[in-house]
Amino acid sequence: MNLKKLKHAEEAFFNRYPGGFDNPEMIAIRKKHKLDKMIELTQDSFVRRNFNLPELAVEKMIKVVTRSSLVSVFEKPKFRDFVRLLPSEDKQRLTKGLEELLHGNEQSGFEAVLEVLKSGKLAKWSLMTICQAYYRPKFDVFVKPTTVKGIIETFELKNLQYKSAPTWAFYNEYRATINEMKTKVDASLSPYNVAFSGFLMRGIH
Repeated sequence: MNLKKLKHAEEAFFNRYPGGFDNPEMIAIRKKHKLDKMIELTQDSFVRRNFNLPELAVEKMIKVVTRSSLVSVFEKPKFRDFVRLLPSEDKQRLTKGLEELLHGNEQSGFEAVLEVLKSGKLAKWSLMTICQAYYRPKFDVFVKPTTVKGIIETFELKNLQYKSAPTWAFYNEYRATINEMKTKVDASLSPYNVAFSGFLMRGIH
């Protein structure tokens, strides 16, 4: 990690947006993305008992994905239609995977969800990371390819090699790196990891 560039991005951000994320311009962006509402919706949707009913859990997944401003408008209907048409056995695999990802063995959960989405050619980073990014907003990360590639290049994250095909290894390492980077700058820059990524994105040249 290039700490000098990170500190420079911090200084530039506070110069451009006095007050940081409390700046009116930043507050407006946060409202546009409805971050607080999406976090509340996701945390309510994925309490453990809801996974006892795969049909319910599937609909909750669809609601989170389709309401998110972070997911492409092209991916939303494809995801909705694919998931609704899944055989009940695959719906169970999908929801069991998400349950593990959020409440149990993260890696096995991630890989189970990945396998189901691969069958519909929907194994996209955005769809693979949106639920946990809202569910654990101060720990998990949302992987948006263009942003992530820019962050890796700009801040010289030598430990990370981005690939378009989602893998647990990359996700785990990227998340650890983001959470480490947060400790090097003012705490107000990371109310949520999605917001911290937004700050980093503004430091990309």
